Amino acid sequence: MSVQLNHTIIFSRNSRESAEFLAHILGLEVGTEWGPFIPVDTANGVQLDFATVPTESITAQHYAFLISEAEFDASFARIRAAGVTYFADPQQKQPGEINHNDGGRGLYFLDPSGHGMEIITRPYGSGATPR
Repeated sequence: MSVQLNHTIIFSRNSRESAEFLAHILGLEVGTEWGPFIPVDTANGVQLDFATVPTESITAQHYAFLISEAEFDASFARIRAAGVTYFADPQQKQPGEINHNDGGRGLYFLDPSGHGMEIITRPYGSGATPR
């Protein structure tokens, strides 16, 4: 068997809120609570297990999701409808913009616990230079 990422735990201020937020943005389903975890499964079989922890235990992490052009359109529409601030860059210096890295589209936004979320339509290094 080749090595594959199976699951990861995402520390959250409120696991239900964070799981529902991300699932809504990405058009995914929130799974059944299992012990301290609220799972969200991605299409490639990786499970994101959200766990509520004390706020001081949360170190902001970065999670990037490769999605199709149609999924980007739908996610972008949900981001705008929810009034979520988004950026073209991870440094958050280009608010209200998207990027076109590698000939695709991408953007960054924060989840309710302060984790940096990214959606991209092309993997880095796969295409044209950014415009």
